[in-house]
Amino acid sequence: MMQGERELGQFLLLVFDLLGIFVFALSGGVLAVRKQLDLFGVLVLACVTAVTGGIVRDVLIGAIPPAALADWRYLATAMLAGLVTFRWCGLIERLRNPVQLFDAAGLALFAVLGTGKALAFGLTPFAATLLGIITGIGGGIARDLLVVRTPVVLQQTELYAMAALIGSGVVALAAAFGLPQFPAMVVGALLCFGLRFMSIRRGWRLPVAGTRE
Repeated sequence: MMQGERELGQFLLLVFDLLGIFVFALSGGVLAVRKQLDLFGVLVLACVTAVTGGIVRDVLIGAIPPAALADWRYLATAMLAGLVTFRWCGLIERLRNPVQLFDAAGLALFAVLGTGKALAFGLTPFAATLLGIITGIGGGIARDLLVVRTPVVLQQTELYAMAALIGSGVVALAAAFGLPQFPAMVVGALLCFGLRFMSIRRGWRLPVAGTRE
């Protein structure tokens, strides 16, 4: 029974990991189409957006080779998302702010999954939280830099890294108190996505330091 539960948990983590890859790749692909890149450029930007954060995380925790390079399904999923975006970008663009929407979904999934993997490799909850943030924001930073755009995480009008911090923190705190990881990941992902979504729709943001007279 325990073996079956463990296998089910690993399968669910893989599914969510691939889902995160797909939605992050969609955000990169949509931005590439907006920048009028060719098919190769769309695929490159989709893959870079999808796997950069995970590769950095795996290198830092010693999971060599990184999962995105060791398992063909990761890059295949990213390339599939790139092809979907290249072919049906018009349909995707009908969504309001599709790049930001897919980016928010990818951020939420990668933040909690990155934290969970770091915990599985024996890192402390604090270090795992940092790795979760890196996993969540790494792909978006690489994507924006490749198209010569100020990374979203550095724009003061965006609630981005803080959303990843809260999502990752929920998973880390659950581990610190011995609570079940999967429900914590669900709660953390929902909180992260909700904060990011409200930042986009309602303009939520952190306070900005003012200049005193």
